[in-house]
Amino acid sequence: MMQPTHSSNRILLPVRGWFIFMSLLAALFLNMIPAGRLPGVPDFVALVLAFWCVREPFKIGMGAAFVLGIAMDVVSAGVMGQHSLAYVLLAFAATGLSRRILWFPLARQALHILPLLLGTQLVMFIARMIAGGAFPGWLYFLSSFTACLLWYPLTYLLLLPQYRSMEKDENRPI
Repeated sequence: MMQPTHSSNRILLPVRGWFIFMSLLAALFLNMIPAGRLPGVPDFVALVLAFWCVREPFKIGMGAAFVLGIAMDVVSAGVMGQHSLAYVLLAFAATGLSRRILWFPLARQALHILPLLLGTQLVMFIARMIAGGAFPGWLYFLSSFTACLLWYPLTYLLLLPQYRSMEKDENRPI
């Protein structure tokens, strides 16, 4: 029998919309850090977007993915639409697989997220190559693997505000 996604018996509070917005904005700012062409720097927007599409498929989806993709296209000054297309496909796949992914423990969730992130990078790679861009090298795809390694700490970081306090309130039934 499969284990739940985390071993805690604590009840999670509903996520607030402003927290989702702020986490996506923070990911956008992390993508703006001038890392140059360092291999292995993950696409934080894709990672956080995949997280929220898996955890909250009714609150975040393809519309937010499109807007974030346009913002990333403007920031990166790359081919217009490459991030938008890739993020919309990522949101579609992550939302469709959300029930399946949440069934697994966090390590296996990361293994399910890896092909989604690789597919996102592949779409951006193909769009860049069609537009006449230079081949970035095979280390370009290393960032999906580092993002996969960040899935475990990212899950605990983004779920932290949702944990209910441990002290019991005598006036509440739960």
